[in-house]
Amino acid sequence: MSFYETLRHFADSYALVGMLILFVVLCAWPFRPGAKQRNHEAATLIFEGQDDGE
Repeated sequence: MSFYETLRHFADSYALVGMLILFVVLCAWPFRPGAKQRNHEAATLIFEGQDDGE
């Protein structure tokens, strides 16, 4: 088995599984229990200091 075929096998199997796990973790990260306050602060940050034209 050549070096290219070995790398190709790794990329087709183990790297694919690793990327799938990373994708799932990154998609679930904002929904973890401790992130509610931080997500709310980030969502309302653009409205701080505005007086609505008054």
